[in-house]
Parts: sequence; structure tokens; C-alpha cells
Amino acid sequence: MVSPVTVVKCEGPKLVPFFKATCVYFVLWLPSSSPSWFSALIKCLPIFCLWVFLLAHGVNFLVSRCGAKRIFAGLIFSALGDAFLIWQEQGYFEYGLLMFAITHILYSSAFGMKPLDLKAGVVMGLISSFLYTLLYAYLSSPFTYLVGVYTALIAFMGWRAIAGVQLCNDLWTWTKLSACIGSLLFIVSDLTLAVNKFCFPVPYSRAIIMATYYAAQMLIALSAVECRDENEYKKKIKVT
Repeated sequence: MVSPVTVVKCEGPKLVPFFKATCVYFVLWLPSSSPSWFSALIKCLPIFCLWVFLLAHGVNFLVSRCGAKRIFAGLIFSALGDAFLIWQEQGYFEYGLLMFAITHILYSSAFGMKPLDLKAGVVMGLISSFLYTLLYAYLSSPFTYLVGVYTALIAFMGWRAIAGVQLCNDLWTWTKLSACIGSLLFIVSDLTLAVNKFCFPVPYSRAIIMATYYAAQMLIALSAVECRDENEYKKKIKVT
């Protein structure tokens, strides 16, 4: 199994632009009350860097791996969703919701249906149902239905990511674990956004939403790198 230290040495340098772009977003901290194309660019820049991160592994890498292609496509729809949410107060929130719904479908497809792990699916179904029940009292049409569908999609994505991590059987890989943690952080980010928008103000909501969101996207992008051989990583490190 590939050690975390080896992974960091190999993949870390490719993620430097992402970390810099994320720092730029938090340092500038452009006010959300005055949306602009510049603020949309700054918000989307870390996601653009994750595009570059995956492309840095080679076009053949993306073409030959269905999971990587779907995650790359998910990142494209995520950037579109980010841009729409910049103008959410101007009536584009639903469009952002749609873009991220497509993202979760693509990520779920990338994670696959094996192993099935019905127990994890039942647990995620119960948790998502409970959370939606809490939100339901604050929702009005059409969000009653839109948020319900979106909750089901992100819960499904979380299930497929969690199912891939078989800790008890010692069959997990760092990529599977990365997908799992990333998906859970995505759920935390979206739950915070939903509570803050529909229920009541959450202290430091924007910082929580964006920090967990960027971390989630980075980890999911990392999960696309399915190199599991220690020697292969060592060769890459020597080359770089």
C-alpha cells in the first residue's frame, strides 16, 4: 500500500497552485453583497487549479480512466455552480443548485457501485432524511422539492464514497479514503449553506462553507489519481 508520505511527495507539488488560489480567495474575501465577474473568477480559481492538477497527470490519464473523467467533468460543473451562486440573490441560486446536483451525479458515478455496502446506504439514507426533515419546516415551494432531490443526490454520493472504504477488511486505499473524507466535507459545506440560507444565520458561515468546500473538492480530485503502486510513485518522485 502506498504510504501517505510518498503520496504527499508526489502529488503535493501539483497542488501548490490550488493552495495559492485558495489563499487568494480568503485573503481578498470579496464582499458577497456586490457580485461581479471578478469575484466569480476568484471564487472559481481554486477549482480551475484542480482542473490543471488532473490535466498535469496527462490527457491519456483522463481518457483511459472513466472515474477520473467523471471527476474532471464534475469539477467543471462545480465551477459553473460557483459562478451562479455568486449571483444567488439575483435569482440564480436554483441554477447553482442544478450544477452541483449534476456534479454529485458525476462523482457518484466515478465512485462506482462496488462494493454495494447496503448498511452504509441505510445509514446515509436515515441521516439525510433526518436532516431534510429539519430543513423542511423552513422551505417553501419550489425549494421544498429542489432541496429534497438535492439532499438525496448528495447523500447517494456520500454513500458511494463511504462504501469504497473497507477498513474492516483492510481493502482500503488512500484514494478511496480521500473520496470518503471529501464527500463528507462536501455534505458539511452544503448543510451549513442550507441552514444559513433557509433556517437561521450560522456564525462564520461563509468561512465554514468555503473551507470545507475547497477541502472537499481537493480530496475528491485526489481520489481520481488511482496510482496504487509504491514503486510507481517513487519513480515519479525521482523524475520530478
